[in-house]
Amino acid sequence: MSPTPTTREGYEKIKSELDRLEQHEMPRITQLLAEARAEGDLKENAEYHAQRENQGMLQAKINLLKSKLADAYIVDTDNLPKDQIAFGSKVKLKDLDADLEETYELVGPGEEDYSGEVMKILCESPLAKQLLNHKPGDKVTVETPGGAINYEVLSIA
Repeated sequence: MSPTPTTREGYEKIKSELDRLEQHEMPRITQLLAEARAEGDLKENAEYHAQRENQGMLQAKINLLKSKLADAYIVDTDNLPKDQIAFGSKVKLKDLDADLEETYELVGPGEEDYSGEVMKILCESPLAKQLLNHKPGDKVTVETPGGAINYEVLSIA
């Protein structure tokens, strides 16, 4: 995996989630597993098998978060170029086909949010990758599974 840019906020969010899973959720599941084991015959103990499965899924999530933290590097967005689209940019685009304006912010893992007025999209997403290094006034054709979308870069903040 290649290094992934992230902000201090995104890094801390992932780290906090990892700590919560390791310090609270894993001990809770371990306790439930011990209680189920104490009930006797493990071959026919559905509770025991369910807790083993939960433990495995939780460990997989912990491993994924550890991997994200290991691959992340923290970027100071104050030092990034303001005249072209880069990690941390807030970009206002005009969809030339639908005549709509949309605003995106290019963020790192753990910071994505698609529910706000400004959609925070991963800088590794196909849309973000195709927007990188463009400047206001540039026209960009973005290939999507549903077909090409033509944008004009209106502004960068």
